[in-house]
Amino acid sequence: MNELHKENFHNLLEQVRIQVNQLKKKNRDLNKENLKLRTKLTEVHKTQTDIFSSISESERIAMRHHVTDLIEKIDRHLDE
Repeated sequence: MNELHKENFHNLLEQVRIQVNQLKKKNRDLNKENLKLRTKLTEVHKTQTDIFSSISESERIAMRHHVTDLIEKIDRHLDE
C-alpha cells in the first residue's frame, strides 16, 4: 500500500510540475505580447496629434469665439 501511495504522489507531483511549466510558458508569452502592445501603443501615441494642431491659429481663435458665444447664450437662457 505504501508503494502505491508513493507512486500516486509522484504522478500527481509530475502533473503539478507540468502545469507549472505550462503556466510559466504562458506567462512568458503574455509578457512578450504585452511588451509588443505597449510598444505599439507608444508608437501610435507619438504619431497622434490633438485636434487643434491640425488647424491654423486663426481657425482656433474663431472656434474659441464661437464656443464663448455659445456659452454666453446658454448662460442667458439659464438666467431667464
